[in-house]
Amino acid sequence: MALRSLFRPQGSNGTLCNGWKLITGNTQRLTSSQAASAAILEQELVNIREAGTFKSERVITSQQGPSIYVKGSEGNILNFCANNYLGLSSHPAVIEAGKKALETHGAGLSSVRFICGTQDIHKELEEKIAKFHGKDDAILYISCFDANAGIFEVLLSPEDAVISDELNHASIIDGIRLCKAQRYRYKHRDMKDLESLLLEAKNCRQRLIVTDGVFSMDGNVTPLKDICDLGEKHKAMVFIDECHATGFFGATGRGTEEYFNLDGKVDIINSTLGKAIGGAAGGYTAGPQSLVDLLRQRSRPYLFSNTLPPPVVACASKAFDLVMENPDLPKKVLSNTLRFRSRMTDAGFTLSGDKEHPICPVMLGDAKLACDFADKMLERGIYVIGFSYPVVPKGKARIRVQISASHSEKDIDRTVDAFIDIGRQMKVVA
Repeated sequence: MALRSLFRPQGSNGTLCNGWKLITGNTQRLTSSQAASAAILEQELVNIREAGTFKSERVITSQQGPSIYVKGSEGNILNFCANNYLGLSSHPAVIEAGKKALETHGAGLSSVRFICGTQDIHKELEEKIAKFHGKDDAILYISCFDANAGIFEVLLSPEDAVISDELNHASIIDGIRLCKAQRYRYKHRDMKDLESLLLEAKNCRQRLIVTDGVFSMDGNVTPLKDICDLGEKHKAMVFIDECHATGFFGATGRGTEEYFNLDGKVDIINSTLGKAIGGAAGGYTAGPQSLVDLLRQRSRPYLFSNTLPPPVVACASKAFDLVMENPDLPKKVLSNTLRFRSRMTDAGFTLSGDKEHPICPVMLGDAKLACDFADKMLERGIYVIGFSYPVVPKGKARIRVQISASHSEKDIDRTVDAFIDIGRQMKVVA
């Protein structure tokens, strides 16, 4: 459909919120069905803008790092909203590993794994991941979204039950929708509710408890010890998504399992290579050998998606090496996190999340306030983003600050100072 729609300032035809007006046009005659569909889509976009929840994308003109260049802004901008928790996305050794793999193994495999798309570096990375997590084996996917989409349908049958935290990531929700197991949802981090559902599903062949290790919008950590205790008590398996923990959370970056000193208690770990571990792309499942073997045979995202590109594999592999060789990296994330949280709380801001996790949501409540606050921060040379519905519940708008090992104490203090100045201007703090 050759349809274009664009937003222009007032003075043009049509009306839109925030001083913008809607112009629609077409470069060819539309059928009645195309025109009807276009009108529905345009109205939905108008509704999103009027609700103050339209998400614009800022354009970065540099590599990812603690400071970046942003189109339309002058000078270096401090970046406090990336998942680059260890600063490895642009680490020289990671970049060099990707370059070498491009030369030795090519840009891509043009194939899926079981046909002609498995290289030695893929097997080496899977072995490294399994060793890192203390599991039998691991299987790579093009993303953790795919890893979550590919596991539940294979593992669970109509005779089984899956019991999932109500605030689990969208990829977990979508993955569970694909399976035929009996589905239960327990109240967020509510162990009494979880146990009641385990009892309700006691006659099922298998029961799988599913939770994020760390919940990305709130920065709160799942009560994993209690979950594992319930799993053992009721003979249920435990699955965790570790995307916001792998590489930087826990004493040596082994994630939520290590944070609670529960090494080996979790049955299945899904995680990503696209955040702390190089920041490019890719995900994986690590777990029992029989499960990984079965996923290679039946997991649809694995069987029908192209192989992870060799440069991405090499970057992630080098990132794992750096994590294992530098135990001080997670410690730096922690010290920066504690500094930021302490100063912000002392200034009167309300922060959600667990105090030792680098996701630090600054709670503002109002969607427009969060958006305007983030814009003013950018004017001060600080890149943060306002989050609002539907990414977070209505009335829970926030600026989600994410701390990295690559931030200096000076970076932390400059950012807090900007928060305080703007917070006073906007009457968020006294």
